[in-house]
Amino acid sequence: MSAWFPPGPATLVGIGDDAAVLAVPDGRVVATTDFLIEGTHFRRDWASAADVGHKAAARSLADCAAMGAEPSALLVALAAPPDLLVSWARELAEGLAAECARAGAHVIGGDTARADQVVLAVTGLGDLAGRSPVLRSGAGPGDLVAVAGPLGHAAAGLALLETGLEAGLATDPLVGEHLRPAPPYDAGPEAAGLGATAMIDVSDGLLADLGHIADASGLCIDLDSAALRPGDRLSAAARAVAASRRQSARTGLVTRPADDLALGWVLTGGEDHSLAATFPAGTRLPPRWKVIGIVAGGSRDHGIVVDGQPWAQARGWDHFSAG
Repeated sequence: MSAWFPPGPATLVGIGDDAAVLAVPDGRVVATTDFLIEGTHFRRDWASAADVGHKAAARSLADCAAMGAEPSALLVALAAPPDLLVSWARELAEGLAAECARAGAHVIGGDTARADQVVLAVTGLGDLAGRSPVLRSGAGPGDLVAVAGPLGHAAAGLALLETGLEAGLATDPLVGEHLRPAPPYDAGPEAAGLGATAMIDVSDGLLADLGHIADASGLCIDLDSAALRPGDRLSAAARAVAASRRQSARTGLVTRPADDLALGWVLTGGEDHSLAATFPAGTRLPPRWKVIGIVAGGSRDHGIVVDGQPWAQARGWDHFSAG
């Protein structure tokens, strides 16, 4: 497999030894790791091997960017059934390499093992290039809350897949955004340069992930629902999903009004891997950063609210929930 991953300029020793050696110009390394598990994070009957490769890389590379780092390398551990086609593995490698190319990173090593299903464990490495890391704990009262990248698109794509295969909804472009999220990697270092006080990638849902910033900073984040109003694409998808669910007695899903469904995708969907950050009041942000709220003062009830009110429903994905 080493031939499928050419070394990058910072790779001093690449695939083939006990470990890789990577040049670290900054003297510090940003490191993160993530799982992609068949049946939990993807299905092979829905996603191509290239889709899986793109998503596996994006999950870790986005975490590096959320620290204000420039993604530099990936280590990929693959466990797979013995009957996995070599062509599937090659296509997976192509997807990994292509997503790395988007971020300016390279696959520098990993491991393989046998398992009953496909499991990828991906370690991402990043370079701060002399900047301080942007932590979750740095938000301050009065900071602006802004996001770069789409919200709710991946969740909408998943819903279209789940409910729309027979209705033809699975051809919607939003499905592609679920299968291959495209994080704005360069927005992370950009935010750090603009003085971002806290940052996170939106993987589990906007409310859940901004809640991590609020908890770590000991403050309350108040989101403006008007700034988060779903766009036409999400609204159209929500109407299609709601109609499909009403027509199918087999789904067993509770049908929500389309407007509520679309807003729920924006607030709790996750997996877009967009970047959410806080900035000092008055910061002039580039157009791709959309202000969606403000950091309020600290209180015993620090957390996240929408238009000043608690969100009564689930805030996003919980890996260990019973439901």
